[in-house]
Amino acid sequence: MNEDAALLDLRRRAHDGSPQALYQLASALVLRHELDEAFTLHRRAAEAGLANAQIEYARMLMYGVGCDAEPARAAEWLLRAEAAGSPIASYFLALMSLGGRTLPRDGRINERVLRAVRADYPPALRAAALHFGRKADAADQLRCLQLLERGAGLGDVIAARLLLERLTRGEGDRPQPEAAAELRSQLQAIGVGALPDIVVPDYAPDASAPGVLSLEDVLRPTDLHLQSTHPRVMTVDGLLSAEECRLLVANAEVHLQRSRTVDPETGLPVEQEIRTSSDAAFDAILEDLALRCVQLRMASAAGVPLDHAEHLVVLRYEPGQEYRPHRDYRPPSSIERDRPDAGNRMRTICVYLNEVEAGGQTEFPVAGLQVQPRPGRAVVFENLHADGTPDPDSLHAGLPVERGVKWLATLWLRQGPYRRF
Repeated sequence: MNEDAALLDLRRRAHDGSPQALYQLASALVLRHELDEAFTLHRRAAEAGLANAQIEYARMLMYGVGCDAEPARAAEWLLRAEAAGSPIASYFLALMSLGGRTLPRDGRINERVLRAVRADYPPALRAAALHFGRKADAADQLRCLQLLERGAGLGDVIAARLLLERLTRGEGDRPQPEAAAELRSQLQAIGVGALPDIVVPDYAPDASAPGVLSLEDVLRPTDLHLQSTHPRVMTVDGLLSAEECRLLVANAEVHLQRSRTVDPETGLPVEQEIRTSSDAAFDAILEDLALRCVQLRMASAAGVPLDHAEHLVVLRYEPGQEYRPHRDYRPPSSIERDRPDAGNRMRTICVYLNEVEAGGQTEFPVAGLQVQPRPGRAVVFENLHADGTPDPDSLHAGLPVERGVKWLATLWLRQGPYRRF
């Protein structure tokens, strides 16, 4: 049956209003980018009580797919699906709660994630694995390994890539070269290569209670070290674990494209020789719970609520690539095009994700400061003066990579709320 005939068959079966048939037709239309009709059909199936349709309808409301974004209404529908017994609804409610805006950031987050973990929902397994992988207790390290194994067994490629690193390196258990070789072969067969060699030498495991899922650990205070006052630049080593760095790289690789900069005249993103890297910007719809936890850790370290953050951007610089001197605050024309009520970029946090063989330092010319790339190391700097006006001294550059590859994660943090949930 060809695609058009299959869609016609779905329409025929949905004609009588069967909730399951409506849901299947809506799902097919989403794949064809016929979003307005898909939104209407998901709503009808959701109103008829189908939990899967309630979740998809809620997700469209969350992200503004086929409609204007309405996170509060999305939460109402997810709560209905959760009340009907859906652990996937619990997962998305936890994801929304971590934003701390639409729903309260409270203990129900952990309960909801555990519900999704027990139901073997792969994104929840991955998020829990990374959480336990940060803990010092040996049983938690093993628990991380087991959760990644469960996720990989369910077809989660990101979990499989993280698992491969642990099997190879003996993280969480002894090295398992035979199992690693088999998994590597399986990944290569579907075109998935190896991750960069990532070890975080300064990382100190979390000392929180062993065996307990406590995602609020990402909010623990971070001691930043002042490197410059004009401009204000701070650093902290070991902010992210090796596994969190690997997670960011693994998620970014398939979405990389030539980096762009904001044209000061038009406010539009354009390719310019000032910036020659590749990057992946994670729109909210691409974000899962594990990625949100990492971003919450970054935003918390920078002292800014997560809902002030623009989309996470992961960058790759190959030999010779650079980002010439620039400033992160945005021109008025750009702000007017993108959530003007959020104000300008007040602060930036960047985290280096891997070891760079040579080059790739972040330079602050006014301060005469160069920050050396080091896996897990974060750099936090101010883009604005205390009165909110742009600070021209915040000029900085990503120096050319001389040897190897440089991976970097960046969050630009606005003066006011930018994200809707």
